[in-house]
Amino acid sequence: MPEKPRILNQTIVTQSRLFSVQELHLRFSNGQERYFERLKTRGHGAVLILALLNKDTVLLAREYAAGLDKYELAFPKGVVEEGESFFEAANRELREELGFSAKQFTLLRSVTLAPGYMEHHTHIILAEDLTPDKIEGDEPEPIEVVPWSLNDIDTLLARDDFTEARSYAALWLLKRHLLQRSPT
Repeated sequence: MPEKPRILNQTIVTQSRLFSVQELHLRFSNGQERYFERLKTRGHGAVLILALLNKDTVLLAREYAAGLDKYELAFPKGVVEEGESFFEAANRELREELGFSAKQFTLLRSVTLAPGYMEHHTHIILAEDLTPDKIEGDEPEPIEVVPWSLNDIDTLLARDDFTEARSYAALWLLKRHLLQRSPT
């Protein structure tokens, strides 16, 4: 494996409430120098929650996706706040978005998005043993909770309103996890 490039200079090009664009001046081990831009996030990453209502049903959220300007069906997600663990953030988001809390959490995997351009981690969390427990969140309108049978995943994957890559990855991780813990 080649030696990691050396950062010669870092400057903030622009920033918003959530992100900053950072320019990196890099020198690679072969002497080549390049400028890269990366989107740096503020905070401590995000969680995406696979909420199992029962052994055959997962809960999805239908909410407005500003980036696409349409309503999308996906797993609930949100930022990890200062001082929260991944599991505390997952439980808070679960309560805010779906109206449930969970007694059992499992970290399935932490994933990145476009790592060549973004510094962002999403922690995919399995939430089980759910009980009704709604708290107010920061959502501008109520989120529609959609129960989905794990036996009908192909239909979900074919939908025009289920497009988020993190949700696709989460389904694969869930399937693998459930297969590993099933008695053979």
